[in-house]
Amino acid sequence: MIWLDPKQREALQSERASWEQQEVAAFLRKQPERKEQFHTIGDIPVRRTYTAADIADTPLEDIGLPGRYPFTRGPYPTMYRSRTWTMRQIAGFGTGEDTNQRFKYLIAQGQTGISTDFDMPTLMGYDSDHPMSDGEVGREGVAIDTLADMRALLADIDLETISVSLTINPTAWILLAMYVALAQERGYDLDKLSGTVQADILKEYMAQKEYIYPIAPSVRIVRDIITYSAQTLKRYNPINISGYHISEAGSSPLQEAAFTLANLITYVEEVTRTGMQVDEFAPRLAFFFVSQGDFFEEVAKFRALRRCYAKIMKERFGARNPESMRLRFHCQTAAATLTKPQYKVNIVRTALQALSAVLGGAQSLHTNGYDEAFAIPTEDAMKMALRTQQIIAEESCVTQVIDPLGGSYYVEALTTEYERRIFAVLKEVDERGGTIKLIEQGWFQKQIADFAYETALRKQSGEKPVIGVNRFVEAEERADIEIHPYDPSTAERQIARTRRVRAERDEPKVQALLEQLLEVARDPSRNIMPITIELVRQGATMGDIVERLKTLWGTYRETPVF
Repeated sequence: MIWLDPKQREALQSERASWEQQEVAAFLRKQPERKEQFHTIGDIPVRRTYTAADIADTPLEDIGLPGRYPFTRGPYPTMYRSRTWTMRQIAGFGTGEDTNQRFKYLIAQGQTGISTDFDMPTLMGYDSDHPMSDGEVGREGVAIDTLADMRALLADIDLETISVSLTINPTAWILLAMYVALAQERGYDLDKLSGTVQADILKEYMAQKEYIYPIAPSVRIVRDIITYSAQTLKRYNPINISGYHISEAGSSPLQEAAFTLANLITYVEEVTRTGMQVDEFAPRLAFFFVSQGDFFEEVAKFRALRRCYAKIMKERFGARNPESMRLRFHCQTAAATLTKPQYKVNIVRTALQALSAVLGGAQSLHTNGYDEAFAIPTEDAMKMALRTQQIIAEESCVTQVIDPLGGSYYVEALTTEYERRIFAVLKEVDERGGTIKLIEQGWFQKQIADFAYETALRKQSGEKPVIGVNRFVEAEERADIEIHPYDPSTAERQIARTRRVRAERDEPKVQALLEQLLEVARDPSRNIMPITIELVRQGATMGDIVERLKTLWGTYRETPVF
């Protein structure tokens, strides 16, 4: 089915041409437009106005209805009329006890899901007493070395009733092992656990640069997380395939969308090589995207991503279960857009970005704190960020209608343009040899760097407005802001617990298990999760596991591309 027959389309195009030549031309002689060409933040040209002629090439079935293939209008038939998105404010600093208190504060304020940031040593697989950890313990996230830390992090939180997101990648399988071991220790039903472990290692090589091992064993670990979870954690998302960090590294919105789906394809191929059918694991795949500053572009991006994902899973991988074709995503407002000058304006930026995520159909949302350009957000900033979501959900009435921007000539045209451009990028990736080969060649990295450089030039020239930075600047501005303090006792407290765990464990048993870990790692047909769960249960540290595997796999060094 199509929107217009050829005669109707021709008539509309003729009417617009006449309007351009008459009313528009006459008005421009009196008052020129602000610039020669308008475009989205992602450099897609934008017309003055849109008509039905602009979406005449979009089949009606590609728009469809919410909860129906290709899910352009939403993954579920009732969306927010049944339940709103999960309000998942991220937290992480100091020790497990410190972050646990922030979790409880946010839950008391109405947060409905936990999201955890980890410090740099934890991300990179160093124990807190390793020389490389000096000065970084608990500074940019919570420090987790052992299962004892996980107990402290999630103390008094019912894991069967609240979902837990673990924002970590190179060491994701170890954190998931600790989470599972803790749940088993408490006697929980693993099939009742919900949440997500990020685990998307490919975007680390592309953008965020937090990796340990070479690409092949790292992707194998992701495969093992997905296959283990599909068989053991029925409600848990074993991966959050993340465009957010690609965007924060400087990519365009189109690159964020297309590169994320390129990573998806690689992971699905890797898992299906084990013999697991796509419908056995795809229903629990999840995504993580950013909501940037171009309101309508972001809405169109999210809608196009659902459509592209549905077609990829059905046509490329042969999925039959509709659950395998429903793209579900967590969204975070754009940290890179937050400014120190006039920092209270960040509240407005965040509110608009959050609204575009909601109108784009997010399943989970984190809103940034107004003070994040300075430090880890304070409790007041996090409460304001959470209240922003609550106002959208409870006061704005935007949740009453599903996909209320559906049918907008502009949004539908931009959605279809995004779909076309995403598939063009994926075709180029395939023709050039696939995602892993192009990561090794630095192709993705160069694409991101080039766009980031162009954006920086536009900000510098003022072509890209940033209020308080290059527009409406205040000459003498005081940053009268109270920021989150770093507790100097953090490292001492954390290291003491790690050393106590080492002193009290059965050392010969731990060493024997570490040797078994190497045996499993040498055999690509075996899954690394069960032995890791047993290791953390017996007191092995994050560093024990990571360092032992380095003896087998080595580490990754990127070849710079300019």
